[in-house]
Amino acid sequence: MSYTKEDVLRIAKEKDIQFIRLQFTDIFGQLKNVAIGAKQLEKALNNECMFDGSSIEGFVRIDESDMYLRPDLDSFVVLPWKDRTARLICDVYSVDGTPFMGDPRNVLKKVMQEAKDMGFSFNAGPECEFFLFQLDEDGNATTKTCDVAGYFDIGPSDLGEECRRDICLALEEMGFEIEASHHEGAEGQHEIDFRFDDVLKAADNVVTFKHVVRTYARRNGLHATFMPKPVYGICGSGMHTNMSLMKDGKNAFYDPEAPLGLSETAMQFIAGMLKHVKGITAVANPLVNSYKRLVPGYEAPVYTSWSTSNRSVLLRVPAARGMGTRVELRSPDPSCNPYLEMALCLAAGLDGIKNKLTPPASTTKNLYAMTEEELRADGIDRLPISLEEALDEFEKDPFIRETLGDHVYSKYLEGKRHEWHEYSTNVSVWEIDHYLTKY
Repeated sequence: MSYTKEDVLRIAKEKDIQFIRLQFTDIFGQLKNVAIGAKQLEKALNNECMFDGSSIEGFVRIDESDMYLRPDLDSFVVLPWKDRTARLICDVYSVDGTPFMGDPRNVLKKVMQEAKDMGFSFNAGPECEFFLFQLDEDGNATTKTCDVAGYFDIGPSDLGEECRRDICLALEEMGFEIEASHHEGAEGQHEIDFRFDDVLKAADNVVTFKHVVRTYARRNGLHATFMPKPVYGICGSGMHTNMSLMKDGKNAFYDPEAPLGLSETAMQFIAGMLKHVKGITAVANPLVNSYKRLVPGYEAPVYTSWSTSNRSVLLRVPAARGMGTRVELRSPDPSCNPYLEMALCLAAGLDGIKNKLTPPASTTKNLYAMTEEELRADGIDRLPISLEEALDEFEKDPFIRETLGDHVYSKYLEGKRHEWHEYSTNVSVWEIDHYLTKY
């Protein structure tokens, strides 16, 4: 739905909206907001709402603090759980009227323009998994699940079913088209799939989705987490990202005359993704904890390969053809910043197209059952095994800096290097349990 300034003001008046949350994200994907009263709405719609950017991690220094929020009018929606409250997703602008390139949404917009200049538009369909855990008597989160269910199970074993239902109803009220909702493979794990969309709307939807899930979990006396691997020994949560390019109203990945029904554009896009995916991993899997999900045996990809059927690969092309032809990147997890993750995926694919890259042969083998020697013989590499290694790959690939821009690149790298240092010098409970009395 497309709104004008007058539409937003009219709806706000009709709904008796008293508060508006002007939302944006920092470079690590954390949702932020500035709340204003109804009397300030027209000022915000005139792009006159200023905030202190120095207070946001990774934005600007204290002497560069003034920044402006420019609302995306089409993102206006009333929050179902907040009386007389609405939200607008905003782009961040500098005082000179230029887009602030430390804003992840602006980074994605820049790559979208590059695709448009090449004649393409980009659609994305993320699949977000999450866990629902119990709270303790003080209202603090635990890692105790509220069910013993598995894939597609229904109540009474799935005590999160009512919570999931509330989430779906709220999302639909906010304009989401929910395609499926079900229990995932691990105890306490869930998935809600919403329809693919233009990549900017898809990234906005991920941020909104996570906010809604957390909100309704608390309303149901539960804690929702998008932490990739909260419990040892069971599957972690992923955010498989389905991607397709459109050109002249047609799916540019589909060619009925080509082998596998995949166009030359699709093959080049896959090649670009595989070329840059190791550096992209630092953004798609941004936490120390992310790499405890990316291990063999838990359905998450480990090796840089592609296939039209094999679910052990990194890039999978699902069976649908025609307008449904798409490429699915299976490594990202829902802790990532969706704007940066999708910007890098699109830019990598475009790089493959611009340079007419050719992907390696697809594989039908079960990669988890192959030895290291067999993998090397087939030319199959592996993803980074730690955040530190991923950051090394991030620094090695000039494409990453070019896509993210100097500001986001340097601030992201600085923040994540610090995170790794904090983790690697911390003494864990596991170390105390294993070493304190033994040595």
